[in-house]
Amino acid sequence: MAKSESEARAGTAAPGVGPHMEVKSAVLGFLGEFNAFQSEIKAKLQEQESRLAMLDRKSIAMNRPPLARAAEAETPHKKAFAAYLRSGDDDGLRGLGVEEKALSTAVAADGGYLVDPVTAGQIVGVLRSSASIRAIANVVTVEASAFDVLVDHTDIGSGWATESGAVAETGTPQVDRISIPLHELSALPKASQRLLDDSAFDVEGWLAQRIADKFSRAEASAFVAGDGVDKPTGFLNYPKVDNDLFAWGSLGYVPTGTDGDFDATEPADAIVDLVYALGARYRANATFVMNSKTAGAVRKMKDADGRFLWSDGLAAGEPARLMGYPVLIAEDMPDIASGTFAIAFGDFRAGYTVAERPDLRILRDPFSAKPHVLFYATKRIGGDVSDFAAIKLLKFAGA
Repeated sequence: MAKSESEARAGTAAPGVGPHMEVKSAVLGFLGEFNAFQSEIKAKLQEQESRLAMLDRKSIAMNRPPLARAAEAETPHKKAFAAYLRSGDDDGLRGLGVEEKALSTAVAADGGYLVDPVTAGQIVGVLRSSASIRAIANVVTVEASAFDVLVDHTDIGSGWATESGAVAETGTPQVDRISIPLHELSALPKASQRLLDDSAFDVEGWLAQRIADKFSRAEASAFVAGDGVDKPTGFLNYPKVDNDLFAWGSLGYVPTGTDGDFDATEPADAIVDLVYALGARYRANATFVMNSKTAGAVRKMKDADGRFLWSDGLAAGEPARLMGYPVLIAEDMPDIASGTFAIAFGDFRAGYTVAERPDLRILRDPFSAKPHVLFYATKRIGGDVSDFAAIKLLKFAGA
């Protein structure tokens, strides 16, 4: 007897598996494939959204409205540097060929970028105008790791000769070489990412001001009292001897005659003695250096005719003068106390040399202080006494 079509299909089915089980299995397989396809689509959409967000951020940064009319003429270097500071986007810097420098000799991947000339110039301008020895010292720019100063501090011998007499050999001058090593000066200002994202925030101006402020304070302290260990050597770090016993390698001083103060009856005499303890060839370009507290005591002094020794500058920006010589107020000078050297007088253009490299570097660090961004700025600089005879000190002591 012939079998029906349904009976034939039933005969081909697997033992124990009915038609409804086959349908269920097929549906489950379809759902699994659909879920995998849906997950893949979501992942691709999220990736695309991330890329679009990054592009939008870069385009917004590049199209921020300028803060002033002068910003319309800014250079591509400045725009690229601003983008690097705000978002870490260094594509513009690389495209312009801005050189990347290693900030660490131990870690090759620890890099930073040379800043644009406008920002660097702003920082240097603040440093030059600050109340620091830099303002009156000899400042040189070098490309090496040290700067050598050749100093001739002895005289050539001479003698009178007769027409027919033999000429005697005279003394030969001695030349000393002073090597000024360059040390790394650093600053680490930080700003929130929200502040950096603000289109009206002048991130370059803010960064330049913070760096200049930190550098100027660190420099000022080192140029006066630095010990030469990973920093410049200050002029007060050298041995001090009575000016009558002055020898090269030390600074000569003049005592006030009273321990920890000026003389009670003739306080101005010590200032006069200090001025004329300096050689005549240095006095023409000499400057007094003291802090504000000492200046407050000195400006009350009068000469024998009742005239003040101190006179304020007649024009804006002109320094005050003491006995006709300019006065630099350097807060890192010591206060008047027993045995301190609170006043210096000398030709610092000849007596102290500041050597620095022209490059300033910035490393952007968005990870170490979240949600803030750190900016690690470094500069190579050194300083040392280049002529010991050009600087004299006033010691507040009896001898």
